[in-house]
Amino acid sequence: MKFCFPVLFVLLVATAGADTEAEAILKAARTNPLGQPVVLSAQLRANGRKVPFQIAVRDGKISYLFENPSQEILLGLGDSSSTLEERKGGKTQPVAPARYDDSVRGGLLTYEDLAMRFLYWKNPKLLGEERVGPSTAYKFEIPAPPTATEYGVVRVWVDKNKGALTKIEGYDRNGRLSKKFTVVSVQQIDGQWMLKSMSVERVDPETGKAVLRTYLEILGKAAQ
Repeated sequence: MKFCFPVLFVLLVATAGADTEAEAILKAARTNPLGQPVVLSAQLRANGRKVPFQIAVRDGKISYLFENPSQEILLGLGDSSSTLEERKGGKTQPVAPARYDDSVRGGLLTYEDLAMRFLYWKNPKLLGEERVGPSTAYKFEIPAPPTATEYGVVRVWVDKNKGALTKIEGYDRNGRLSKKFTVVSVQQIDGQWMLKSMSVERVDPETGKAVLRTYLEILGKAAQ
Protein backbone atom coordinates (compact mmCIF):
# COMPACT_ATOMS: atom_id res chain seq x y z
CA MET A 1 0.00 0.00 0.00
CA LYS A 2 1.21 3.50 -0.86
CA PHE A 3 -0.25 6.65 0.62
CA CYS A 4 0.06 10.38 0.28
CA PHE A 5 1.73 12.74 2.76
CA PRO A 6 1.02 16.39 2.03
CA VAL A 7 2.47 19.22 4.19
CA LEU A 8 -0.03 20.32 1.89
CA PHE A 9 1.59 17.48 -0.08
CA VAL A 10 -1.14 15.56 -1.88
CA LEU A 11 0.99 13.04 -3.72
CA LEU A 12 1.69 9.36 -4.02
CA VAL A 13 5.18 8.52 -2.83
CA ALA A 14 7.41 6.02 -4.61
CA THR A 15 8.69 2.98 -2.69
CA ALA A 16 12.30 3.31 -1.59
CA GLY A 17 13.27 -0.24 -2.46
CA ALA A 18 16.24 -2.13 -1.05
CA ASP A 19 18.80 0.68 -1.36
CA THR A 20 19.32 2.03 2.15
CA GLU A 21 21.66 4.85 1.17
CA ALA A 22 20.36 8.18 2.50
CA GLU A 23 20.33 9.93 -0.88
CA ALA A 24 18.52 7.06 -2.59
CA ILE A 25 15.79 6.75 0.04
CA LEU A 26 15.15 10.49 0.20
CA LYS A 27 15.09 10.74 -3.58
CA ALA A 28 12.41 8.05 -3.68
CA ALA A 29 10.39 9.87 -0.99
CA ARG A 30 10.44 13.15 -2.91
CA THR A 31 9.93 11.72 -6.42
CA ASN A 32 6.17 11.97 -6.43
CA PRO A 33 4.04 10.87 -9.38
CA LEU A 34 1.08 13.22 -9.55
CA GLY A 35 -1.44 10.62 -10.71
CA GLN A 36 -4.81 11.56 -12.15
CA PRO A 37 -6.21 15.10 -11.87
CA VAL A 38 -8.24 15.64 -8.72
CA VAL A 39 -9.62 18.56 -6.70
CA LEU A 40 -9.89 18.12 -2.93
CA SER A 41 -11.56 20.15 -0.20
CA ALA A 42 -9.27 20.88 2.73
CA GLN A 43 -8.89 23.14 5.72
CA LEU A 44 -6.39 24.46 8.23
CA ARG A 45 -7.79 24.33 11.77
CA ALA A 46 -6.40 25.97 14.90
CA ASN A 47 -7.90 27.41 18.09
CA GLY A 48 -11.47 27.06 16.80
CA ARG A 49 -10.65 28.88 13.55
CA LYS A 50 -10.95 27.13 10.20
CA VAL A 51 -9.41 28.26 6.91
CA PRO A 52 -10.98 26.34 4.00
CA PHE A 53 -9.16 25.89 0.71
CA GLN A 54 -8.91 23.53 -2.24
CA ILE A 55 -6.00 21.40 -3.43
CA ALA A 56 -5.95 20.74 -7.17
CA VAL A 57 -3.61 18.26 -8.85
CA ARG A 58 -3.36 19.18 -12.52
CA ASP A 59 -0.94 20.04 -15.31
CA GLY A 60 2.01 18.50 -13.45
CA LYS A 61 1.63 20.81 -10.45
CA ILE A 62 -0.30 21.07 -7.19
CA SER A 63 -2.37 24.20 -6.66
CA TYR A 64 -3.56 25.49 -3.28
CA LEU A 65 -6.52 27.80 -3.79
CA PHE A 66 -7.63 30.17 -1.03
CA GLU A 67 -10.37 32.79 -0.87
CA ASN A 68 -10.86 36.03 1.10
CA PRO A 69 -8.49 37.20 -0.25
CA SER A 70 -8.06 35.14 -3.40
CA GLN A 71 -4.67 33.41 -3.60
CA GLU A 72 -3.30 30.48 -5.59
CA ILE A 73 0.01 28.84 -4.70
CA LEU A 74 1.49 26.42 -7.24
CA LEU A 75 3.95 23.75 -6.13
CA GLY A 76 6.12 21.69 -8.48
CA LEU A 77 8.23 18.78 -7.18
CA GLY A 78 11.06 17.19 -9.13
CA ASP A 79 13.93 14.76 -8.65
CA SER A 80 16.36 17.42 -7.47
CA SER A 81 14.38 20.59 -6.77
CA SER A 82 11.02 22.06 -5.84
CA THR A 83 9.43 25.23 -7.17
CA LEU A 84 6.89 27.64 -5.71
CA GLU A 85 4.86 30.11 -7.72
CA GLU A 86 2.01 32.44 -6.87
CA ARG A 87 -0.82 33.50 -9.15
CA LYS A 88 -2.58 36.79 -8.57
CA GLY A 89 -4.59 38.93 -10.94
CA GLY A 90 -3.99 36.52 -13.80
CA LYS A 91 -0.20 36.76 -13.42
CA THR A 92 2.09 33.95 -12.23
CA GLN A 93 5.49 34.62 -10.68
CA PRO A 94 7.97 32.70 -8.49
CA VAL A 95 7.76 33.08 -4.72
CA ALA A 96 10.91 34.98 -3.75
CA PRO A 97 13.32 33.10 -1.44
CA ALA A 98 13.10 36.04 0.96
CA ARG A 99 9.46 35.06 1.58
CA TYR A 100 10.11 31.37 2.26
CA ASP A 101 9.99 31.85 6.04
CA ASP A 102 6.69 33.76 5.84
CA SER A 103 3.59 31.92 7.06
CA VAL A 104 0.91 30.68 4.69
CA ARG A 105 -2.42 32.35 5.55
CA GLY A 106 -1.18 33.29 8.99
CA GLY A 107 -0.70 29.70 10.17
CA LEU A 108 2.29 27.61 11.26
CA LEU A 109 3.13 26.40 7.76
CA THR A 110 5.69 28.48 5.92
CA TYR A 111 6.42 28.61 2.22
CA GLU A 112 9.64 26.73 2.98
CA ASP A 113 7.62 23.92 4.57
CA LEU A 114 5.23 23.88 1.63
CA ALA A 115 8.11 23.49 -0.85
CA MET A 116 9.79 20.83 1.35
CA ARG A 117 13.12 22.55 0.71
CA PHE A 118 14.78 20.48 3.44
CA LEU A 119 14.35 17.28 1.40
CA TYR A 120 16.76 18.73 -1.18
CA TRP A 121 19.46 19.91 1.21
CA LYS A 122 22.89 18.32 0.78
CA ASN A 123 24.65 15.74 2.95
CA PRO A 124 21.73 13.86 4.54
CA LYS A 125 22.80 11.33 7.15
CA LEU A 126 20.99 8.04 7.80
CA LEU A 127 20.85 7.63 11.59
CA GLY A 128 19.28 4.17 11.54
CA GLU A 129 15.80 2.77 11.99
CA GLU A 130 13.12 3.71 14.51
CA ARG A 131 9.54 2.75 15.30
CA VAL A 132 6.94 5.34 14.30
CA GLY A 133 3.55 4.11 15.46
CA PRO A 134 3.04 0.54 14.21
CA SER A 135 5.72 0.77 11.50
CA THR A 136 9.49 0.92 11.21
CA ALA A 137 10.97 4.00 9.59
CA TYR A 138 14.36 5.16 8.36
CA LYS A 139 15.52 8.17 10.38
CA PHE A 140 17.56 10.92 8.70
CA GLU A 141 19.27 14.09 9.79
CA ILE A 142 19.75 16.81 7.18
CA PRO A 143 21.89 19.87 8.01
CA ALA A 144 20.61 23.22 6.81
CA PRO A 145 22.61 25.19 4.24
CA PRO A 146 24.21 28.51 5.26
CA THR A 147 21.30 30.45 3.74
CA ALA A 148 18.08 31.97 5.04
CA THR A 149 16.02 29.28 6.80
CA GLU A 150 14.38 28.99 10.21
CA TYR A 151 16.04 25.61 10.75
CA GLY A 152 19.54 24.53 11.67
CA VAL A 153 18.87 20.87 11.02
CA VAL A 154 15.81 18.79 10.07
CA ARG A 155 15.11 15.17 10.98
CA VAL A 156 12.93 13.12 8.65
CA TRP A 157 11.33 9.71 9.09
CA VAL A 158 10.50 7.61 5.98
CA ASP A 159 8.37 4.47 6.33
CA LYS A 160 10.64 1.51 5.57
CA ASN A 161 8.02 -0.46 3.64
CA LYS A 162 5.89 2.25 2.01
CA GLY A 163 8.59 4.83 1.27
CA ALA A 164 6.30 7.52 2.71
CA LEU A 165 7.26 10.47 4.87
CA THR A 166 5.68 9.88 8.28
CA LYS A 167 7.20 12.52 10.57
CA ILE A 168 9.38 15.62 10.32
CA GLU A 169 11.09 17.60 13.09
CA GLY A 170 12.76 20.95 12.58
CA TYR A 171 15.49 22.18 14.96
CA ASP A 172 16.77 25.74 15.31
CA ARG A 173 20.37 26.90 14.92
CA ASN A 174 21.02 26.03 18.57
CA GLY A 175 19.87 22.43 18.08
CA ARG A 176 16.56 22.90 19.89
CA LEU A 177 13.31 21.39 18.60
CA SER A 178 11.13 24.14 17.11
CA LYS A 179 8.52 22.46 14.88
CA LYS A 180 6.94 19.02 14.46
CA PHE A 181 4.88 17.54 11.61
CA THR A 182 3.03 14.33 12.48
CA VAL A 183 0.58 12.26 10.42
CA VAL A 184 -2.54 11.65 12.54
CA SER A 185 -4.64 9.64 10.08
CA VAL A 186 -4.88 8.67 6.41
CA GLN A 187 -7.76 7.86 4.07
CA GLN A 188 -8.47 6.35 0.67
CA ILE A 189 -9.92 8.48 -2.14
CA ASP A 190 -10.39 7.04 -5.63
CA GLY A 191 -8.18 4.10 -4.73
CA GLN A 192 -5.28 6.28 -3.54
CA TRP A 193 -4.20 6.51 0.09
CA MET A 194 -3.63 10.08 1.20
CA LEU A 195 -3.51 12.26 4.24
CA LYS A 196 -6.68 12.80 6.26
CA SER A 197 -5.25 14.73 9.19
CA MET A 198 -1.80 16.03 10.13
CA SER A 199 -0.73 18.15 13.09
CA VAL A 200 1.87 20.89 12.81
CA GLU A 201 3.24 22.05 16.16
CA ARG A 202 5.33 25.05 17.07
CA VAL A 203 7.51 24.00 20.02
CA ASP A 204 8.90 26.27 22.70
CA PRO A 205 12.70 25.66 22.44
CA GLU A 206 13.13 26.39 26.14
CA THR A 207 10.56 23.90 27.48
CA GLY A 208 10.20 21.46 24.58
CA LYS A 209 6.40 21.78 24.85
CA ALA A 210 4.01 22.55 21.99
CA VAL A 211 2.74 26.13 22.24
CA LEU A 212 0.82 26.35 18.97
CA ARG A 213 -0.82 23.59 16.95
CA THR A 214 -2.45 23.65 13.51
CA TYR A 215 -4.22 20.75 11.87
CA LEU A 216 -4.18 20.19 8.12
CA GLU A 217 -7.28 18.20 7.18
CA ILE A 218 -8.33 16.73 3.82
CA LEU A 219 -12.14 16.62 3.82
CA GLY A 220 -12.68 14.71 0.56
CA LYS A 221 -13.23 15.42 -3.12
CA ALA A 222 -14.49 18.88 -3.93
CA ALA A 223 -17.96 19.28 -5.43
CA GLN A 224 -17.76 19.80 -9.17
